[in-house]
Amino acid sequence: MEETTIGPVVARLLLESGAVHVTGGKPFILRSGWASPVYVDVRKLISSVAARTTLNEAALSVVKNRIGLKEIDVITGAETAGVPYAAWLADRLSLPLQIVRKKPLGFGRNAQIEGEVVAGNRALLVDDLTTDGQSKRNFCLALRGAGLQVRHLLSIFYYDTFAESRRTMDELDIQIHALATWQDIIGLAKADNFLTPGDIDKVELFLSHTSDWSKAHGGIGRLN
Repeated sequence: MEETTIGPVVARLLLESGAVHVTGGKPFILRSGWASPVYVDVRKLISSVAARTTLNEAALSVVKNRIGLKEIDVITGAETAGVPYAAWLADRLSLPLQIVRKKPLGFGRNAQIEGEVVAGNRALLVDDLTTDGQSKRNFCLALRGAGLQVRHLLSIFYYDTFAESRRTMDELDIQIHALATWQDIIGLAKADNFLTPGDIDKVELFLSHTSDWSKAHGGIGRLN
């Protein structure tokens, strides 16, 4: 898949599948605590065989052209939504698969990482969605604590509007590789009328004033 087509193609999958929800009333509260007028349910895509094929091709292109096949020893799926995408990619690349939990299991081996862990291996962390990046901090610290190297994150969708996410990625020395961002969705929504003009205005206001919008609607907010 051509690099220039990845964002629009994945954005179309999200819009056509009904994964992009704009609220007409009470805002969504994201897992990170931010209030948002829109929620992107990337999990919708796991039920579509056609979407799976397209996402695999997009992910393979990103790995080959942005990261490099020789830079990855293992694919690590983030609990829980990142696991199916990681499994598909690991299968296509014939690489080992791991799962990293948000916290240790709490019983048995009290494992936070499932699968064989080989110290020094270079892991590609895969997740479905990235907002402010805080959950990625936990995943990366767990993997590094187990002796793995983590320099790259593959996210199916990246908000790319939270200043916190950029700071977190810089602090962790992680490069984020997104298949689609809000820029892709908004551009396609305007061109093909996937969202109403009112919904687009609402989302663009949120994207331009994320912290203020969130605080005004009951969510967390930080200075950019």
